[in-house]
Amino acid sequence: MESPYKGKTGLKRVWNALFYSFDGLAAAFRHEDAFRQEIGLACILVPLALYLPVAVAMKSMMIVSVIAVLVVELLNSGIEAVTDRVSLEDHALAKRAKDLGSAAVLLSVANVIIVWALALL
Repeated sequence: MESPYKGKTGLKRVWNALFYSFDGLAAAFRHEDAFRQEIGLACILVPLALYLPVAVAMKSMMIVSVIAVLVVELLNSGIEAVTDRVSLEDHALAKRAKDLGSAAVLLSVANVIIVWALALL
């Protein structure tokens, strides 16, 4: 069965997608502690990256690494929400899905640390 939302095309689809994205950001901010914490860090790190005396390419890498954490956290939160929607009981596959999402967040945070360390050396 196809989604009823797939019928929209052109600018109407883009317009709707924009507001679905805003709804997703608002839901993540409202319901996900980790996302709020990462937004707080991003509000510190992005301006700091712009201020630091490093090459423009390095500033870009520093900022992209921080934004990547937010993107991965959103995907992880989506995985967790869908998993919980399907069933709240303990299941090995549900645990694996959630653990894999968490591992992705961990790697994205490690990437921030590596990029920032290389930029500041």
